[in-house]
Amino acid sequence: MPRLTNKEVNTRPSGGERVFTDAFGRLWSAASHKDDQGTTVVFTCINDGRQSGRAILIDLTQEVGDVGDEILRAWLEAAPRIGRLT
Repeated sequence: MPRLTNKEVNTRPSGGERVFTDAFGRLWSAASHKDDQGTTVVFTCINDGRQSGRAILIDLTQEVGDVGDEILRAWLEAAPRIGRLT
């Protein structure tokens, strides 16, 4: 019979993703990925699938989870829409 263990589970939320609202009240997810060129932040609208995803490359020294909503809204407005490559 398998034994249950009391492993410590890391319940710390990810610093690489954040949910916020835009100026129109829509929910957006901001997910980040760091590489040698900077931090790419990808925005995905959670409650309106008609909204195109957006992405922006920024120089970020902290986690997206630590950034204020006003800054995320400004980045969202500045980020170009992700479309199909043709």
